[in-house]
Amino acid sequence: MSKKKPVIAVCASASTYDRVIPLSGELLGVGLTVDLPATAERMKREGAANVEVITDWNNQPDGYAYKEKIMRDHFALIAKSDGILVANYEKNGKQNYIGGNVLMEMTVAFYLKKPIFILHAAPQDSPLIDEIMGMQPTFLHGDITTLPSLL
Repeated sequence: MSKKKPVIAVCASASTYDRVIPLSGELLGVGLTVDLPATAERMKREGAANVEVITDWNNQPDGYAYKEKIMRDHFALIAKSDGILVANYEKNGKQNYIGGNVLMEMTVAFYLKKPIFILHAAPQDSPLIDEIMGMQPTFLHGDITTLPSLL
């Protein structure tokens, strides 16, 4: 009987989903099952490159009700996962960016006692640094190859 592949829920700023989608392939390649945020899954499925069109909540038919739904859905994926991977790429000139929504996702994982992995170094210029570090995440420094053994 084969061992079940560990499940990793990926958390990232929507503006970096163009980098998260290829990362999901790399995670599959090291033997993980990957749960992406709904918008990243949609971009992957549709071959969409422009996340701004998808995440312009004011111009969506369901507006912020849809934003609420996808947030709750991702929280549920986190709850079912074996851990989360925060893909903290550069955003608007800020290295290793972790924003408010990702911090909320980290908080769900933290509360549920799921391991929290961060792809790159801590965002030292972030006003959220104390909360991020307080969750005692594991920093991978870009190396996802050890992730399966850590789960």
